[in-house]
Amino acid sequence: WSQVVSEAEKIVGYPTSFMSLRCLLSDELSNIAMQVRKLVGTKHPLLDTARGFVYDSRNNLQMRGLVILLISKAAGPSTAELSFQHNMVSGIYSSQRSLAEITELIHTAFLVHRGIVNIGELKSCDGPLNDMQFGNKMAVLSGDFLLANACTSLAQLQNTKVVELISSAIGDLVQGIYYENSKLSEENCLTDDIGISRWKEQVFLSHSALLAKSCQAAMELAKHSTEIQDMAFQYGKHMSMSHKLHSDLQPFVKESSSDTMAFSLNSAPAILHQEFLGREAWIKQIRELQEAIKAGKGVTSAIDLCRCHGNRALAALEHFPPSEARDALANIVCAVTRFP
Repeated sequence: WSQVVSEAEKIVGYPTSFMSLRCLLSDELSNIAMQVRKLVGTKHPLLDTARGFVYDSRNNLQMRGLVILLISKAAGPSTAELSFQHNMVSGIYSSQRSLAEITELIHTAFLVHRGIVNIGELKSCDGPLNDMQFGNKMAVLSGDFLLANACTSLAQLQNTKVVELISSAIGDLVQGIYYENSKLSEENCLTDDIGISRWKEQVFLSHSALLAKSCQAAMELAKHSTEIQDMAFQYGKHMSMSHKLHSDLQPFVKESSSDTMAFSLNSAPAILHQEFLGREAWIKQIRELQEAIKAGKGVTSAIDLCRCHGNRALAALEHFPPSEARDALANIVCAVTRFP
């Protein structure tokens, strides 16, 4: 995965880890960072989120912006925009680079907001109550600051359709996260009997909508046809679905049998296992769940589903002309659909 990302970054012209650097190094956010240092020594999740911004090769926090830049380069200029090609750098319009930054800021803002903890569930080992309350306030303020910056930059693009697309993606994120917080607040609680189709709907809202609609918006900024916009949307949607399925599958496909990675009962393999097994038998197996899922059909079905979304993303790419950028987008899909 890291190699695929590194090669893709060369194609778009610069490491996307610096994509939102202008905002992250602003005086306002520097002041917030100084305040966050007060949380050192506690277990407030905002600290882990902050560390991830500096280096996180496993999850690659800047993946969304990179995909937007790649699909912008893969599509190239449209015939309607030929007179504006002098605004392109490395085959990407400046407005599309701004959109990639905006998408990363929105994603980062929601990551920070996810760091808010339920004070009522805290343990004494997590840290002093005052520090944890302070951490919650900083998570709210920091996330709001990033989101406000993203919205300001979005307005500067001066494209009504793009504003509508990204605004609706923010609404999708809020809806998806609201469901997670209200229904799935504890990862190890018994999952609702939602089924895989409902799971897909929820994952689209919380994980796929932002990237899918941002890819579509990048095509709109270059005045591409409705068909190309839809193919960009389909790539973003199915690639991010594959990415989420790949993440869900990791605790079950690791080669080491002694691996004890934490997993959610609301992950795709667990839900598919429940569907094959039946609700009553699933409840009986709950204490031995991880081994049961490894031995059942949930893992193989989740792998098949991951590859299915990957194939649909690759099919959408066929509508773009051959290029290094298109190859990089295909490699990203291959990286999240490959299992040991």
